[in-house]
Amino acid sequence: MFRNFLDFVIDGKKPALTEGALPNGVKWTWLGDGIVSFEPPEQVHQSVVASAGIHGDETAPIEMLSLLVADIANGQALLKSRLLVIFGNIDAMRAACRYRDDDLNRLFNGRHLTLAASHESPRAAQLEDVTRTFFAAADPTHAKWHIDMHTAIRPSMFEQFALLPYAGAPLSRAMFDWLRDAGLSAVLLHKEKSNTFTHFTAEQSGALACTLELGKVRPFGHNDLTRFAASDAALRRLIAATAPLAKPGDTLTVFTVIGQITKQSEALKLHVAGDVANFTPFTRGTVLAEDGDYRYEVTRDEERIVFPNPTVKPGLRAGLMVIDTTDETFKALA
Repeated sequence: MFRNFLDFVIDGKKPALTEGALPNGVKWTWLGDGIVSFEPPEQVHQSVVASAGIHGDETAPIEMLSLLVADIANGQALLKSRLLVIFGNIDAMRAACRYRDDDLNRLFNGRHLTLAASHESPRAAQLEDVTRTFFAAADPTHAKWHIDMHTAIRPSMFEQFALLPYAGAPLSRAMFDWLRDAGLSAVLLHKEKSNTFTHFTAEQSGALACTLELGKVRPFGHNDLTRFAASDAALRRLIAATAPLAKPGDTLTVFTVIGQITKQSEALKLHVAGDVANFTPFTRGTVLAEDGDYRYEVTRDEERIVFPNPTVKPGLRAGLMVIDTTDETFKALA
């Protein structure tokens, strides 16, 4: 099962037993399709959720996580943390699509209750339950982490970047140290609550949560995972309770969300070409979107667009607008 966890899950297989122990003493528990927890045999230092495949076509992180599971099983990856591994939208993974009915990463914090007929709603409810239960069983004095790994649809001026959810708590220096260790070049800070998976775990369980964007969407088997070796190594150090590596000269550019383009209807005109990269800057006065009486116009000297996507459903985000806040962010770190 763990030798190739990805194939095991995609093929719809289930283990004969729901729990057991590996030769290295690590205990495992099968908690549902594509969901397995691991408990180290010795002292636990923290609790970590590592998830991928919340969007079914974002394959590189799924492959990375499958290899990590194999290395935990064969003893090549040291485990000193409680670990919950999650493959998110398995049906979409099988169909090589982003989602079946609704974007799973917009259904957390109870929003799935408003879309009871959606194919993704039961999975969102299950992932809420399993992560809440996992973190509730953690030692309250230990750190709680959630690393949710994705890939972007478009190219990006910062190919590998992170998004931090807004949970009302001060920003964590430990998180920024880990993001540097993961080789990321930019961080995007949300300033409002939302319905993403990391917003849920940060708000409901107090986890240090981040969404990683690693490269672009590609089919299974067509990823060069060496490009994401830094993130893979940082995750392995995290579950081994090893301090992040100090890398002199590594910097993070920090952006903060200051607005979004919301799709009002199917008449939306997004004045952003299909090949425009994430974090492309626009100057004051540029009209980026029109939709009936709605329009989005740049009101600062420079705003950058992230995740422009006019094909989303009405009512959803068709683009995030961000500004550079690097200096003030690092001055304020706890």
